Amino acid sequence: MGALMTLLVAFKALGRNKMRTALTMLGMIIGVAAVIAMVALGTGAQAAIEEQIRGAGTNMVTLFPGAMSFGGVNMGGGTGRLQPPDADALRLLPEVTYVSEIVESRQQVIAAGANWSTNIVGVNVDYQDIKSWPTLYGVFISENDVRTVARVCVLGINVSDNLFGPGLDPTGEHIRIRNQLFRVIGVMTAKGASSGGRNQDDQVFAPYTTVLKKLQGRDWLNHILLSTESDDRVDAMAQAIRAEMRFRHELPDDAEDSFRVQTQQDMIAARTAQTETMTTLLAGIAGVSLVVGGIGIMNIMLVSVTERTREIGLRLAIGARGSDVLRQFLIEAVAISLVGGAFGIAAGYGIAEFLEVYLQSPALIPADAIVTAVGFSGAVGVFFGFYPARKAASLDPIEALRFE
Repeated sequence: MGALMTLLVAFKALGRNKMRTALTMLGMIIGVAAVIAMVALGTGAQAAIEEQIRGAGTNMVTLFPGAMSFGGVNMGGGTGRLQPPDADALRLLPEVTYVSEIVESRQQVIAAGANWSTNIVGVNVDYQDIKSWPTLYGVFISENDVRTVARVCVLGINVSDNLFGPGLDPTGEHIRIRNQLFRVIGVMTAKGASSGGRNQDDQVFAPYTTVLKKLQGRDWLNHILLSTESDDRVDAMAQAIRAEMRFRHELPDDAEDSFRVQTQQDMIAARTAQTETMTTLLAGIAGVSLVVGGIGIMNIMLVSVTERTREIGLRLAIGARGSDVLRQFLIEAVAISLVGGAFGIAAGYGIAEFLEVYLQSPALIPADAIVTAVGFSGAVGVFFGFYPARKAASLDPIEALRFE
């Protein structure tokens, strides 16, 4: 029997009991749809994390003091502090384009009879270029403001709206932080959440010298932000920063770093590692339903062999080969799997779209996920359909014709 005729016979056999065939496909549909939806959500979350981190700054590297552990891995030893002279030294490196000292403090801000608890961030003039963050009203901090320890500030849009009202320009107004009066010189445009999940619009920016001397009374920094001209220079900049800091902190060759240099790629890797693990786990759980669907196919095909024993015996008696019978039943099993897989992919797209709207989380379906789903569906059909097909092909024609 030719391949086309075998295919037609197989589909005709499946069409005899449409309800049973549809229910058999249901396991594949649910399994493939679940896998597609989970992979879509995981891939979308990873893409959102990367976009969020890249949007936090331009070719940025962050220098932290001391050490930090992540996932049980020591990221460097020591407790050395970062001070303004460290930032001044890093400005001289040819690999570095912009540098900003960062000092942070949580404070209560009072203005116009309103008060708001927010993060006070001491920065330098390069901060705006590093973050690629324009002002909505007014201007950003100037070099003169930093040099003269001026009591001026720039508000995040969220702080401005809560203190002075939505849509109002508060430049020229004053706010009180602790016992110090600051003049508002600008408001930043909306930025959204940072890579760490912090609301960047809920901040007040002031000269780092002012925050150190007027609000903190200390001489050390929380961290230092640096950036370079292009992406391909980030690694070179990170290596130059590390070498310079080891020299400044007089660390022996065999000593661990007393600081931590973190690139945007480091942040992306750390954030997406957890997402990838969760996506793999959820896809694995969803994949169990594919196996259950395959077992359902095997069960139905075994029932079909029993029901069609006389038909198989007749075909064998009039000259059909065992390989023809084997091929027919394999085609039936694979057809159920592939058609179910196709419906499952469509359902997976629909579920992903629904979850994207319902959860307000991006969902992206990579092309390789579709190819994998189709391939796995076919493989399930072959794997779980082979035994029933082999059993049908091995029937004795005489015994099969006598079967009631």
